Amino acid sequence: MARTGTFADRSAVRGVAQLPATVRRRPRGRRGRSLLWRALLVCAWAALSAAGPALAGQGSPARGVATAFPAAGTLQISAVRVRARPDPHARVLRLMHQFRPDFRLQEIFAVGSRIGSNGQPWYRISVPGRPNGRLGWIPAWAAALRPTVAEVEVHRRSRTIDLFWHGRHVWHAIVAVGAPGMETPLGLYYATARFVPHGDPYLAVFAVETSGYSKLTEWPGGGVFGIHGTTEPWLLGKAVSHGCIRVSARMALALRRYVPLGTPIIITNT
Repeated sequence: MARTGTFADRSAVRGVAQLPATVRRRPRGRRGRSLLWRALLVCAWAALSAAGPALAGQGSPARGVATAFPAAGTLQISAVRVRARPDPHARVLRLMHQFRPDFRLQEIFAVGSRIGSNGQPWYRISVPGRPNGRLGWIPAWAAALRPTVAEVEVHRRSRTIDLFWHGRHVWHAIVAVGAPGMETPLGLYYATARFVPHGDPYLAVFAVETSGYSKLTEWPGGGVFGIHGTTEPWLLGKAVSHGCIRVSARMALALRRYVPLGTPIIITNT
């Protein structure tokens, strides 16, 4: 990811206060899987079906090709061209490398698959970078993917976060979101890096980098926004950041446990 502490969310550290009880575990009656995510998948599959035959309709899938989505993993080659259509001659949207500039493996997140113009399976993937929300296609043989097991939902208006693990709701907490003019971007993203911010007390005990970008373009790393702990817990529940999602120390530790690389992150205005 961008270097530790290069999220688009940083201000003067005012000290550490006792954390409020903003996290509660496994609240009764919460739904195990969001209707929003189901709707996103339905839309993705509808688009795939309209564009051409899906893998599921082509008999047995190619060996090693993921058939359940969303799915995430890494590239199996040094670099791959992300194309606008599942066609070896389609326009190139981006060149994605197996390793990022910080030498971490590049995480790949796919929302579906289909047979391309060359008769081979392709993955439809989320393309990190500006503008947010871009999707493209890569040959399925270029990546090793597995179905994701977790999900993060952030509700910008109510300033809360929910974690799901194997379809079960496991955590709920209050968060701080982007201030007016630097609002946390809405949409579907995924976890691209995880780290303990050693030597950077502002990000507290743990941080997750997302595939999304905030409005703050001049920040190191181009304005990537993340979900991270905070040393200002009294600001939780408010719109005060530069686009990042701030959580309590307990919630940050829950992220470390329940949010592996490739986890889908859905940000809504609810």
